[in-house]
Amino acid sequence: MLPLGGCLLANDKPEPGLDIPLAYDNGPKNPAVAEAALPTLDWWRGFHSKELTGLIEDARASNLDIAAAIAQIEQADAQSRIAGAPLLPGITLNGSATRTRPSQTTGGGGGGTASGGSEFNNLTGALSASYEIDFWGKNRAALRAAEENAVASRYNREVVGLATEASVANTYFQVLAAQDRLRIARENVASATRILNLIKQQFSAGTASDLNVAQQESLVNTQRAGVPPLVQTLRQNEAALALLIARPPERVVIRGGGMRSIAIPRVSPGLPSELLTQRPDIRQAEAQLAAANANVHNARAQLLPSITLTGEGGYQSAVLKTLLRPESAFYTATAGLTQPIFEGGKLLGNLDLQKGIQDQLLQNYRKAVISAFTDVDKALIAVRQTALTEQLQRDVVSSSRRAFDLSDQQLRAGTVNLITLLQVEQTLFQAEDALAQARLARLQAIVGLYQALGGGWLPKPLETTDAR
Repeated sequence: MLPLGGCLLANDKPEPGLDIPLAYDNGPKNPAVAEAALPTLDWWRGFHSKELTGLIEDARASNLDIAAAIAQIEQADAQSRIAGAPLLPGITLNGSATRTRPSQTTGGGGGGTASGGSEFNNLTGALSASYEIDFWGKNRAALRAAEENAVASRYNREVVGLATEASVANTYFQVLAAQDRLRIARENVASATRILNLIKQQFSAGTASDLNVAQQESLVNTQRAGVPPLVQTLRQNEAALALLIARPPERVVIRGGGMRSIAIPRVSPGLPSELLTQRPDIRQAEAQLAAANANVHNARAQLLPSITLTGEGGYQSAVLKTLLRPESAFYTATAGLTQPIFEGGKLLGNLDLQKGIQDQLLQNYRKAVISAFTDVDKALIAVRQTALTEQLQRDVVSSSRRAFDLSDQQLRAGTVNLITLLQVEQTLFQAEDALAQARLARLQAIVGLYQALGGGWLPKPLETTDAR
């Protein structure tokens, strides 16, 4: 058996060969600063919105994708129990009662005489047990693979939960953005209509042309045409939120109120090495790779001999009253060894299959790690640049508002060209709408950073010093 045991010494755990950076290029360089704003477990509370918090908590409790992921955990746990069964002996209780009367015409009843046939009773009660000695660790490897798959299913539930939380937050912010843009559009329609009435008054007084009236009417109609698509976006996002919390749209009322009420949380990415223990998709890929390693061990062990012990013991008698007497007892004990010789390449093919799956999951694990670092860097870039874009767009709105107010005053005084007013007016309308979109992009970038970091992080244990 020693030469055969050498077959199992091959390395079942390949090295992933990860290149982990020391810090993020776009994150804080000071570790103390990075540690000061790590995401909390309830990271969504950082936006200071009670309605958003309530929606995410409802989704965590009722979302159907999360419920399906929980059901997968139950299935994986059941598979673990099934895989662990061969490590224990199988015990079966057998009981039988047989009454036999042989045919007299075939010689079984006394050579065909008419003296009457004999009838026989056989009563049996026995326990049988069977156990395969797991000498090569085949069954333990199968159990380990099932357990790792169960672990992977738990991380999958975290992946689904994090994606659901991020979807709720992003969709809620889209609702708020649609409300803001709808409010801006309606204010712009009212403002453009007010200027249109003023131009019509000037036209009646002979100080404005019919072309000026037509141009302003075109602008008003353009602004009105932009309202229905925003209403459509608002209603569709509200329906999407209802689906995320597993309710009919008719049962969900989103108050919203605009993005001005949403706080901007401060969040830091920590160290790249810590991301390996925080991202649930990385932990899921790691558990799946561990399961593949165990499956390779199991497939290799199937090539080696298996030793099985079986035994049966009980009572057997022709009469019920003597069934449990000592002289009616019987037992059998058997030890068997089975060595596969020729299986048509099935066992070797299964080994190659498991090695291929192992290599695939190894590459998936490496990709998950590299993708995690990439996601964090991209999210950090997005957070920084969207914050800058929002600030610059606020300056654009401020300048456009000031130009519009000055043009409006000069229009009333009759000292401004109407073409100039139309241009200033359109610039303001576009700037305000772009500001709402910039604010939405910034909020979604922050949600993207939370998702890239794997959601909330458990607080680190406090270091204690010896008092002596």
